[in-house]
Amino acid sequence: MTANKDLTNVNFSAAKILVVGDVMLDKYWHGSASRISPEAPVPVVKVNNIDHRLGGAANVAKNLVALGCQVTLLGAIGNDDAGKIILDLLQIQRVSHQLLTFKNFSTTTKLRVLCKHQQMIRLDHEDELETIDLENLKGIYDLFASEISNFDTLVLSDYAKGVLYNPRPYIEVANAFGVTVVIDPKSTDFSLYRGAAIVKPNLTEFEKIVGKSATLEIMVEKARDLLNQHGIGCLIITRGGDGITVVPATGAATHLPALSNEVYDVTGAGDTVLAVLAAGISSGLDIVQITRLSTIAAGLVVSKVGTSSVSFQELKNAVKQSDDLRFGVMPEAELCDVIKQSQARGEKVVFINGCYDFIHYGHIRYIERARALGDRLVVGVNTDASVKRLKGPDRPMYNEQQRMEVLAALKAVDWVVMFDENTPGRLVESLNPNIIAKGDEHFKSVDQIPAAEGVEHVLRNGGSVHLISRTPDCSSSKMIEFVNENQ
Repeated sequence: MTANKDLTNVNFSAAKILVVGDVMLDKYWHGSASRISPEAPVPVVKVNNIDHRLGGAANVAKNLVALGCQVTLLGAIGNDDAGKIILDLLQIQRVSHQLLTFKNFSTTTKLRVLCKHQQMIRLDHEDELETIDLENLKGIYDLFASEISNFDTLVLSDYAKGVLYNPRPYIEVANAFGVTVVIDPKSTDFSLYRGAAIVKPNLTEFEKIVGKSATLEIMVEKARDLLNQHGIGCLIITRGGDGITVVPATGAATHLPALSNEVYDVTGAGDTVLAVLAAGISSGLDIVQITRLSTIAAGLVVSKVGTSSVSFQELKNAVKQSDDLRFGVMPEAELCDVIKQSQARGEKVVFINGCYDFIHYGHIRYIERARALGDRLVVGVNTDASVKRLKGPDRPMYNEQQRMEVLAALKAVDWVVMFDENTPGRLVESLNPNIIAKGDEHFKSVDQIPAAEGVEHVLRNGGSVHLISRTPDCSSSKMIEFVNENQ
């Protein structure tokens, strides 16, 4: 895959993707509830609108079509009303498909009752896995085997409804044809996914296999063990509001924050992420770029109500907006959002802090070395009140606004923000940088840095801490003392 492609110029039209999996119908009953039933302590919903949408593998295929990909969907429906609705929706959405109609099989349907966009209850209609006729499933595999050579990526969308009870033959045949395999798994037996390029569990699914992880570092270690044990190329773990973690079999892991201004409905967000991953890998993007696109798309889709898709133009506009980062002196709350955007682009954010009352050559060298540790640099600056507490009543020489503006003018500095505490621990937890840098004039090893500096938070979240050598004979205090003595 090609790295560092300009995401605003990505074109998915050449991507040829085959989707195989569990096809479902998502039903929505929208209404209002203004009273409690006299029969039981439950709200009475007056239904005023009914909506049908594609779900499961069909929603993945719909998302891929919306992104401009060439797509074919393989799966099964029942000979029932829900199956007929799915066929109509696929035609309306222009999704190419080869769906088999099974007798004595009910189309999986999820009915959600909503009041003012709030889900009240979900009712599922589906057959048990044990009732699926294996001969019927062979028909889907035969279609797959005859089609796979026409595609460059295979998506397996498994909702544990039967179609992918054994994904191994699909992966093996795809690998034989040089087709990249991307999987949304349901089984806890990851040996079934040997040979897949990308497997995308959510955090709950991942923890069912390896158990809970106290830190992101431990989670990455467990993920890499899973990859190496089962011959999988990369795990992409979706962590809800905490973002997405990318763990390749070799190389560094990447943690990208979630991006969404408002969350209305998370239904189908995993399908959107899966679709963007497949579109990206088919279009030659590297894994971090692919995942960055996925976080942006997920942020768009959860701001919609119900199972939804993201169009290519929506994604392109959102990418452009996320590229337009703001820089300079910034309030803490605003900077938190900007840093999330930067990290969603795959950039590593470095944090340093200090009073910076009398900036000299040693400061400049230190700032440049800190910036070289990552892609962006944020400088936390003590307020005038905290400088007085730390340095004495005659300091600072320059007020906080002057000090911040001087720092912001430096080429190596991306953002400057104030904090009023003596130590920056709270600010670090708020900004959540990837890297902390400290001068070695205060600490001889990372282990000596106190928790109040925020290092434990960064390490716990998969970041790193570095010591930078000070420049000899450069001291603000000595320079200020010299100036005062020679006035």
